[in-house]
Formats: sequence, C-alpha cells, structure tokens
Amino acid sequence: MSVSNTTHFTNPSVFILMGIPGLEGAYVWISIPFCAIYAITLLGNVAIMFIVKLDRSLHGPMYYFLCMLALTDIMLSTSILPKMLAIFWFNSREINFHTCLIQIFFFKCSSAIESGIFVAMSFDRYVAICHPLRHSTILTNQVVAKIGLAMVLRGSILVMPYSLIPGRWPYCRTNIILQPYCRHASLLNLACADTRFSNYYGLFVQIGVMGLDVIFIAVSYIQILRAVFSLPTKEARHKTFGTCISHLCAMLAFYIPDVFSSLMSRFGQIVPLHVHILVSNVCLLVPLMLNPVIYGATIKQIWGRVLQFFTYKGT
Repeated sequence: MSVSNTTHFTNPSVFILMGIPGLEGAYVWISIPFCAIYAITLLGNVAIMFIVKLDRSLHGPMYYFLCMLALTDIMLSTSILPKMLAIFWFNSREINFHTCLIQIFFFKCSSAIESGIFVAMSFDRYVAICHPLRHSTILTNQVVAKIGLAMVLRGSILVMPYSLIPGRWPYCRTNIILQPYCRHASLLNLACADTRFSNYYGLFVQIGVMGLDVIFIAVSYIQILRAVFSLPTKEARHKTFGTCISHLCAMLAFYIPDVFSSLMSRFGQIVPLHVHILVSNVCLLVPLMLNPVIYGATIKQIWGRVLQFFTYKGT
C-alpha cells in the first residue's frame, strides 16, 4: 500500500476511507439506520417498478418517469452505501484508485439524472394540467423514452470531467479521505496540482445546470398554479393540484437537503467534523428512502396495488 505525505505519486494504488472520524466506537449503532435506509430504498423502489410493470393502468408518462426516478435512487444509494456499510461492519477502509473515480462518477451522475427527471416530471404535470387534451399526443411513449435518454446522456457527459480530471492529478499530501466514500471535493484537497478549472467547472454544474433545473420547475409550477386558480370550483382546484403533491414533496426532499448540505460544507467550519459528515450523509440518503414512501402514500393507484398484492398473498 502506497501512503506518502511528501512524495508525488500519480494515481495512488488505493485511498483510505476514514468513515466518520471520531465515532469509530459507535459504528455498529450508526450502521443500523443506514442499513435500514438502504433496505427501504431498495425494496420500496423495486416495488414501485414491479407494480408499474404489472398494472397496465399505470402505463403512462407520470409512472414511467417515476420508474426512472426509482432506478436512479437505487443507483445512487448503491454507489455509496455498500462501501459505507463495509467500513462500519468490517473496517474495510481501502478503495482502489480507479474504483474511487468510478464511485464519484456514479454518485454525481445519479444526482444529475435525478434532477433532470424532476424537471421531466414537472413538464408532465404542466402538460397534464394546462393542456390535458394534448397530453397523450405530446408525451407519447417514444417521447418519454427520448426524454429519459436525454437525461442520462446529459448527466453522464456533464459528470465525466469529475472522474477524468482527478485521474490525471498528482497526489503528494496523503491518500487518506476523511469520508465514508469518495467525493470529488476530497480529491481536490489531496491533489498537488492546479485545481482551479475543476473548482470552476463544479460551480458551473451546481449553479448553471442544477440552477436551470430549479428555474424550469418553478416556471412550470407558475403556469400550473395559473391554470389551477382559473378553475371554477374549489373542489376542482384541490383535485387538480392534488396530482402534483407527490412530485412537489419528492422534489423538495431532494433539493432542500442538497442545498443545506452544500451550505454546510462551504460555511460549516465551526461544526465538528463528525457532525458535518453524519449530517451531510443523512441529507443525501434519507430522500432516496422517502421517494417510494411519498409516491406510495399519495398516489392511490400504487398504494392500492400494494395492498391488493399483500392481501392476495395473505389469502
């Protein structure tokens, strides 16, 4: 194992993930909620995809986008949680250099794809409410598939530099990462090279891309609210806007913790390191668990199919 604090070693063979420094004695207890989050994320999202596949009445744009979101949540959680749990349970701290870069790619790519899917879902709600008669002709299966492919390509292309550029940096300080998984910011701190371009590029992706996604979602909901308030009765307004509740809850659960975690990483130097790492990971992982719960509880068709499935199994 190559560990050095003074000499350059381009592409070190391994990095050492420290997990949550200062809480090593509590790893067994900390692993319980993280393991539960992972299990609920996997089971809940797989259940949503399984139910949508079985029930032909759910074969529509909103549910196709929901399946894309479920698959993205599984990819995002699987990119970091198994290694995190291996650290907690088996003290398996080493991670191969190239595996670290791959982990960064899938983590960043999944986040970008998820943001894009929320944009697509807001567009679906806009068309369904503002142009209901044209919904089936605008969002055909082919169009939905093309939107999904576009989100994957956008996320992959934008995130590729996060993995390619660090692979060319020399690392002369240490190969110890004070996190339970590889992060681009951690490699920035370890690199002995000019990382300004990578810093600026990360800021561009965070503000330019994610910011545009939020603006597009806001514009969509402004149009939706205008259409809702133009309806003649209060009951019609509640019923129409009720179709957006699950999307709004899931979207807020994704963006608000992300913003909070970003602000904490930039301005939370006064917060103890272990608190910062623990809170940032909770902010990252809890929304992935909440998405199937939110959609399962607010979309009657999905909840009804779940109850029907278990009732049938019981009888």
